[in-house]
Order: sequence, then structure tokens, then C-alpha cells
Amino acid sequence: MAKQGTLFVVSAPSGAGKTTLVREVLNRFDGVSYSVSHTTRPPRTGEVDGKDYFFTDTDTFKALIDDGRMLEWAKVHNNFYGTSKAFVEEQLALGKSIILDIDVQGGRQIMDKNLALISIFIMPPSLEILAERLSGRGTDSEDVIQTRLDNAKEEMAQRSFYDHVVVNDDLDTAVEEICSIFARAMEGS
Repeated sequence: MAKQGTLFVVSAPSGAGKTTLVREVLNRFDGVSYSVSHTTRPPRTGEVDGKDYFFTDTDTFKALIDDGRMLEWAKVHNNFYGTSKAFVEEQLALGKSIILDIDVQGGRQIMDKNLALISIFIMPPSLEILAERLSGRGTDSEDVIQTRLDNAKEEMAQRSFYDHVVVNDDLDTAVEEICSIFARAMEGS
């Protein structure tokens, strides 16, 4: 029988660099898979259904919640996001470690279930730099950016609930820090 995989929860405010850091972890660790979340938000340019997210409508998403098929879910920026319970359970049982790249609401839901996991919060160096990053993406209106910054303040206030906090000020340093967390966890599992 395969050894149980490790569940990793990685959360961050929008624009903190979480996706970039998770991508680096996936490039460096063969035994780690990415859990593709479901969402009701429309795809951004270049995003692929089934790879970046499972894009779905609100009614279908709510049915998944009602059927108890979501490990966690949250409504963020007026869209639903969530993780399939079956997918995560299957991967862990096969001995694969899974990264859940999720917001703080979802992270807290999973932590409240007392599952064996390692949680990591990615912090921006400051709110000012976060605002510059969000504006620089060119994907959101000023109203959306302000909403994301307001949410970031609330999310950053919950970082103490996470096992590890990585400040993404210098990308190379943040990559090494998050990879060292994964390396220690993978050795111990």
C-alpha cells in the first residue's frame, strides 16, 4: 500500500505571488501535484479549463456544495471557488502530495476540519507594493483593485493561523524559503 501523501494549503492575498511560488514548487518536487479548483469566475486570457481551474456556472457549483462534494469552498470577489473532496482524497491515498492554492476562507475551512496538513501564507512586502503589483497586471479595474486591497488587509490579519509565513519581497529568496518548507515536509512524510 502506498504511503499517504501530504496535504499543503498555500494562501495569500491576490497579487502576493502565490501562483508563481507554487509553480516553482511543482517544478522542483516530482511527488507534488496541484489541486485544480472549481470556480464560477470567467477564465482570464490564457487560462485553460481543467488545468488552471474547472470553470463552471453558479448553479452547478451550488449543487456540488449541497451534495457535500467540496472539501472547501468560498465566495471571493463575488465568485465561488472550491476544492473537490474526491480528487484530494484519491491523490493522498495514492501517496501523492497535494498543494491547495486557496484563499484564506478556504484555508481556514480546511484547518477547522483538523486534517493532517501543512499551511503556508504568502505575504506581500507591503500593501503599497501589493497595490503596484495588482495595477501592473492590467487585468482589473480600479474598483476591483481596491476591493482586493481591502480583502488583503483582512487576509493578512489571519496569517497567524498558518504554520509558515513567507514574505515575497525578493522572488528568489521566497522561492528558496517555500521550497525548504516542502523539502522538510517531504522528508518527514
